[in-house]
Amino acid sequence: MVRQTRRVIVDHDSSGKAVVTADGPTPNVKLRQATGITSTQLWVTDRAQPDLSSSEDMSLRDVGVAPPANGNILRIVDFPPVSEMKAVDNAAMLKEMGLSADSHGGAASRSAFMHRTKSIDYAIVLEGEIDMLMDDTEVHLKAGDILIQKATNHAWVNNSQANCRIAFVLIDAQEPPAWKQTPGH
Repeated sequence: MVRQTRRVIVDHDSSGKAVVTADGPTPNVKLRQATGITSTQLWVTDRAQPDLSSSEDMSLRDVGVAPPANGNILRIVDFPPVSEMKAVDNAAMLKEMGLSADSHGGAASRSAFMHRTKSIDYAIVLEGEIDMLMDDTEVHLKAGDILIQKATNHAWVNNSQANCRIAFVLIDAQEPPAWKQTPGH
């Protein structure tokens, strides 16, 4: 079930006064077929210091999960319980997310959801609970928790019986030295 997110954009009018330029459901919502996860893209930039003079709705840009080079993404993701999901094909999931087939670092995957992005991610759990699996450990998060992730191999797995909603800010970063290593070798 796709849940709408109200998005309000505040900008300047032609006289320089602050005004609301958009208020309503976020238009760029994708139900990812490979996983059943819903991703609502609220905004995207492609530079560290974005040009604020444009009136373009940046949420409508077609990008994968990772932010554009030198850019960032704000999105909300709804994770249904894994008990309600069909079997996940990692290759299909990675392709749909716009990630390369080796985006989990070449290590044996603990989960079909495993992936990584060249970004620093701020994950804010808005509702529900979820487990973030890493190469050989995991962390349990619940509503109100905030996770800061530095380009690690991971999988989001909702083992609860209710939806989990997370707000993500992904900021493009330099490739970490750890990516040159293969975990477990």
